[in-house]
Amino acid sequence: MRPVEDTYRHKGLRKKLVQGIQAKGISDERVLDAVLEVPRHFFLDSAFDEKAYEDKAFPIGEGQTISQPYTVAYQSQLLEVKPFLKVLEIGTGSAYQAVVLAEMGAQVYTIERQKKLFESNKSFAFLKKYGSIKFFYGDGYEGLPTFAPFDRVIITAAAPEIPQKLIEQLRPGGMMVIPLGAGDVQRMMRITKLENGALKEEVFDHFSFVPMIEGRKG
Repeated sequence: MRPVEDTYRHKGLRKKLVQGIQAKGISDERVLDAVLEVPRHFFLDSAFDEKAYEDKAFPIGEGQTISQPYTVAYQSQLLEVKPFLKVLEIGTGSAYQAVVLAEMGAQVYTIERQKKLFESNKSFAFLKKYGSIKFFYGDGYEGLPTFAPFDRVIITAAAPEIPQKLIEQLRPGGMMVIPLGAGDVQRMMRITKLENGALKEEVFDHFSFVPMIEGRKG
């Protein structure tokens, strides 16, 4: 069962979490404010109530995890989100990352390949307050060509290579943030699609994500 109360204690724990990720190098005030605003314990079973504000990933079922808050903040900072930008997210998972982006003012289009997680989010009452998030069940490698082009693409799973179809759905001047690599550890990359269609690649820190898999799982 999901918790529905956000107490003073929870808010205090969030403040401590934000101070922790700030100490690790997250400096974008809008990212920090979003993490401070979003009750992470709502996205986990009530059994995790005490642990929800530790800077750790936790299982959410179907072999997936809710990402470590530092990782969510790190990707969000690299994405350079501004209000009303169209963001395509690959891998909804718990929807925590999508809500952080929505708090920053983004219009989020998020795809989940695991049917059970997609259905779980449909019945997650807290998400109803975020009309700027559109949820889709599908194959992340295919993206959402109907809604393209996107200003930003964020991939929350380890991709063995840069998905070409998602680059095509990125507008010129747009950015993709992606953990790249087939092994246990990936390099975080930011790819900017230049006006002439060429790609500018920037390499950042090492992270460990669950693998990005093709197709949908019913």
